[in-house]
Amino acid sequence: MFLEKIKSGESGVLLYGITPPKAGTAPERVAEIAQKTIERLTALDIDALVVYDVQDESARTTEERPFPFINALDPLVFAAGYLGTLTIPKIIYRPAGKFSNVELSDWLEELHDHNFYPVFVGVPAPDYPVKTSLPEAYRLWSKHQNTSVIGAVTIPERHNVLNDEDVRMLDKMNCGVSYFISQCVFNLDYAKQVIEDLTIRCNTQQVKAPTIIFTITACGSTKTLHFMEWLGIHVPDELKEDLKKSDDILEKSVQICLDIATELTTFCMERSIPFGFNIESVAIRKAEIEASIYLANQIGQMLTDKGVRNPSEGKGLELTSGKQNTPDTWVIKDI
Repeated sequence: MFLEKIKSGESGVLLYGITPPKAGTAPERVAEIAQKTIERLTALDIDALVVYDVQDESARTTEERPFPFINALDPLVFAAGYLGTLTIPKIIYRPAGKFSNVELSDWLEELHDHNFYPVFVGVPAPDYPVKTSLPEAYRLWSKHQNTSVIGAVTIPERHNVLNDEDVRMLDKMNCGVSYFISQCVFNLDYAKQVIEDLTIRCNTQQVKAPTIIFTITACGSTKTLHFMEWLGIHVPDELKEDLKKSDDILEKSVQICLDIATELTTFCMERSIPFGFNIESVAIRKAEIEASIYLANQIGQMLTDKGVRNPSEGKGLELTSGKQNTPDTWVIKDI
């Protein structure tokens, strides 16, 4: 179970991340979307489902957003009200600073009642008025520490600029955080530096290293690539050119993602850092969602082959280009 794997520091944790439908969607349509999500994910051998809280981050940059921002349903409402038949644990994101202590405490109680697990994130912009600080939010959660785990976010790109991600992570660990989910990784060197510096700091302070869960996502178009960069994901120039010049950018990005996951697996195993992966699709195009399902299966199999994850009882999946149907459709078939 997810809870036991995090508490014991077991490697090979595999998550899948989704965003709720847009706010204002008719209930029957939300139910339809939820059912498709359940059908898509039921066959996956994952430890938990991540449900993101979508925030408008336009204020943190002057660059125009490639896709318009659309408010989404509350992730707890969506997970509790529509995904109940998907019996895997749910991890719910929450920007703690947007809520008062009372609001956040009530939310944590409801979360605990559903056996869901929280990940607190920062506010969408530096000048956003903060109602509850992250340390305060962690203190509110601490009453559930014996029966729950709490996660946080780590951003390799931030470490490349400020060189203090390891310090930030240790501070959050002192508040009860036991695992971190990264921003999407396309710059392998950035991710490795976080691991290296965190390993040194944990060894120096003689503390147990947290579980690091790396987010992996495929990129199916130049517009998706632009959006990922707008979100703050750093794509190295050489890799970016490889994607742009590729005959099939989605297929190329899937292979890049698999290579990144394999390298991070070896790197973490060599340093005895507990780790895992969170697979998501930034875009909502069917092709990219199907590619994310393929990635989840392939990465799960890779972890099994390397002995850090128990063998799956599910069927393997093969992803083939579906150009005979439409230019941007991929076909998943059993093998």
